[in-house]
Amino acid sequence: MAALAMAATPAWADITLVPPVDCALGDTCFIQNYVDIDPGPGHRDFACGHLSYDGHDGTDFAVPTLADMESGVNVLAPADGRVIGIRDGMPDIAINAPGAPPLEGRDCGNGVAIDHGNGWNTQLCHLANGSVRVRSGDMVTAGQPIGQIGLSGRTEFPHVHLSVRHNGQAVDPFRPVPAGSCDAAASPGLWAKPLAYLPAAITGVGLAPSPPDFATLLAGLPTPDPLPRQSPALVLWAVLMGPAADDRVILRLTGPSGVVLDQTITLERNQARAFRYIGRRTPAGGWPPGPYSGEATLIRGNTVMDRATIAVTLR
Repeated sequence: MAALAMAATPAWADITLVPPVDCALGDTCFIQNYVDIDPGPGHRDFACGHLSYDGHDGTDFAVPTLADMESGVNVLAPADGRVIGIRDGMPDIAINAPGAPPLEGRDCGNGVAIDHGNGWNTQLCHLANGSVRVRSGDMVTAGQPIGQIGLSGRTEFPHVHLSVRHNGQAVDPFRPVPAGSCDAAASPGLWAKPLAYLPAAITGVGLAPSPPDFATLLAGLPTPDPLPRQSPALVLWAVLMGPAADDRVILRLTGPSGVVLDQTITLERNQARAFRYIGRRTPAGGWPPGPYSGEATLIRGNTVMDRATIAVTLR
């Protein structure tokens, strides 16, 4: 990982950034990984959480599913500047997917590099194939659409990777001046408006007639409504971002006759993303028709990190 830049003067006022994505952070999109501030072989984000990996030098703004990516989510210029480089034409395919082509040094995938003056540069990576809207030499303004979130380059999930550099050194936009504390709300960093640190979240919840696999959930599994009451089973699932060891996931499903499913699951390890589900085979004669309500709750210690619900009718 490139060394984080040290501030000898109040030069951080030279630049302010806007989020490089046209989505609602913490709702329709989220930050999956932050800059790794651990100088050793381990990793930790600026709030001393585990949302990073060894050597990661940027911030990953992600959408929950491939279906969200395919709906088109704009990538925005993080600040005023001049485009100094682009790449387009690389396919949207996860690096670990069968048939993924060799990168040949093009780890960024489709991307845009911008010079903001006063030694500041940003690079935005993994844009969707064919989505880049600017050319080298173009002047851009903060918040201007320059492409869309994709799956190009060295990535396993749809997102845009934002790298910030000052005089060639990597800078964490959440903590431009390295500090000993891990207070997630210590300062706005380089952002024009403070961005809330989201250590964990539920990014999807749904009902299915059989146990889903993770790849299907990450692709975007819709919940049929109405759901046939004669389905082979009723399965309540939840996708988690940033779960940690000893977190608890409570999954509960209620129907016209009361509680159908109710289970608390304790997680065993830190993960970037995970999923859990519970279910029951359909009884003889089918499930009682009517409204059903599913709820997933993620708890860390005594704190509810997130809660998500879904309502479905069985017929």
